[in-house]
Amino acid sequence: MFASPVRYRFAIAMSLLALAPFTPGLAQPAAPAAAAPRSAIEKQDIRAQLAPRRYTTLAAEVGAKINRIEVAEGARFRAGQTLVIFDCSLQQAQLQKVKAALAAADQTYSANKRLAELNSISKLELEVSQAEANKARADVSYMNISLDKCRIPAPFNGRVAEQRAREQQFVQPGQALLDILDDSVLELDFIVPSKWLAWLRPNQKFQVAIDETGKSYPAKVLRIGARVDPISQSVKLTATIDGQFDELMAGMSGKVLIAPP
Repeated sequence: MFASPVRYRFAIAMSLLALAPFTPGLAQPAAPAAAAPRSAIEKQDIRAQLAPRRYTTLAAEVGAKINRIEVAEGARFRAGQTLVIFDCSLQQAQLQKVKAALAAADQTYSANKRLAELNSISKLELEVSQAEANKARADVSYMNISLDKCRIPAPFNGRVAEQRAREQQFVQPGQALLDILDDSVLELDFIVPSKWLAWLRPNQKFQVAIDETGKSYPAKVLRIGARVDPISQSVKLTATIDGQFDELMAGMSGKVLIAPP
């Protein structure tokens, strides 16, 4: 009987394998390993934006009319400098009133103390007069604190980013007045592939090309994020511009020139 075609091809293959030369100890060449696929973040430019280290919005703490705004939008100021002054004539009048009440309460208490020494007044009346004096003293402290809020000092050196209220405008407590920022130190926030954690370290230096100026500036890594995003396989980095450059402003953006060694 004739062998089936499948068995015939199998027999020929086995015969050729047996006839092939074999050299003991000689390893056969391995197939080249496929290159690891690049993640999505590695295929695109790393972008970053300049941001101030400190920034805040100053708001009114009292309901009053704005008398003066001492610093214009975009202007610089020093820490402790008065930025906004309110018209607090009503609070001033209330302070004088409670001061007068305190003086009267102190006099009443002093007189009652002398009467108590002569046993001409009860202990209860003496304690009530003392409580009234303490209450008036607390009212004076409250009004002094309220008057302190009639001026807003700068919490740090910086610039006015945006003016949200105008002079002679009546504002309510909590209403935003000024957006301020400290641009003495500009930071960069960006994300990099998590594989870079094998060689990235704090204080590592690199360059960043800013679009608005067309120049590159030195920068260094400040902090490395606390966790890796498992989906994008990336980690957040915070860096800072290494030096003072007057032309740089918060909000500018550019390309991070950093690559694996």
